[in-house]
Amino acid sequence: MIYTDVLIIGGGPSGLCAANMLLESNLKVVIVDRGLSLGGQLVKQTHKFFGSKQQYAKTRGFDIAKILIDKVINHPNLIVYNQASLLGLYQDKVATILHNDTYIKIKSKAVIVATGASEKFLAFENNDLPGIYGAGAVQTLMNQFGVLPAKEVVMIGSGNIGLIVSYQLIQAGVKVKAVIEASSKIGGYKVHASKLRRLGVPIYTNKTIKRAIGNGSVQGCEIISLDEKFQEIIDTSEIIKTDAICISIGLAPGYQILDMVGAKTAYIAELGGMIPLVNEKHMTSVDGIFSCGDNIGIEEASSAMMEGYLTGLYVSSYLDQKHPSYEQKVEGYENELTILRGGPFGVKTRKGLDKMKELMTDAR
Repeated sequence: MIYTDVLIIGGGPSGLCAANMLLESNLKVVIVDRGLSLGGQLVKQTHKFFGSKQQYAKTRGFDIAKILIDKVINHPNLIVYNQASLLGLYQDKVATILHNDTYIKIKSKAVIVATGASEKFLAFENNDLPGIYGAGAVQTLMNQFGVLPAKEVVMIGSGNIGLIVSYQLIQAGVKVKAVIEASSKIGGYKVHASKLRRLGVPIYTNKTIKRAIGNGSVQGCEIISLDEKFQEIIDTSEIIKTDAICISIGLAPGYQILDMVGAKTAYIAELGGMIPLVNEKHMTSVDGIFSCGDNIGIEEASSAMMEGYLTGLYVSSYLDQKHPSYEQKVEGYENELTILRGGPFGVKTRKGLDKMKELMTDAR
């Protein structure tokens, strides 16, 4: 059995930022992560971030990962288990992991679940053909391992991830035949869509994929128009030749570990689907088990970082070992989070958080 003050499950941006605050509070931390290295999705993001200086504006994702890792990795109070699988988490804050073919039990005083999110997939005919990828898989192939997924790609989904990955594909020499969006308007930021349009990539709205075409692998796809109720319009199909299809239709919060431990969960569409309910200090309904990042609501990585810092601070207070600059830092990161959630793109998140607050009040 390994004993520690705080166990962090997930070493992405949120988990790393939480670890930073906890280590600065002189607490012992164990990070468990399934990846080859810490950093989560940041390690494969080559685009520059928006936001403020505190949110690493104008810095590329993989560089942000390095900054966050360098802040914690050599700290004497930190133990990291990479390429580790969590097998169980229990209400007494004991976890079992599998690491290098060895089962390890970890007992902590508090747990932070920062497992992020997984990609949603889409049901359509022949969606199991080789050559159909999630956007995250394409980023992993290209940006981590230097492998081109195909020569031509049709992107399904026009959110920020779909638009950014489309641009990265073009940078790598792949022809993006089209971006297909079921809604009546593009889901991502205008700046990303404008880059693609300047390069001649058509972005079709009110359309979806009906089927993939191919024998043994993707050779094309059939797309079809949708009405205002997202029903297919007869005789509007067209075929696009391509050797790959990339799916980018959103993310689903990774709530399952918290469901396993008995934390209260709820479906809040505005936050991405099923999520664990947390209070204003990011603690779940299970005492001493906290959560932050995309697994409590899908947002940008900048928001996940701010949430991580705050959760680390809240846990330091929970363990009666407050960060030396607790009040100042909490105020600063809360302000940053408020700014990130402001404006028209934050409406959905704010609505979802209001729903969570109501549900947590009812749960008490």
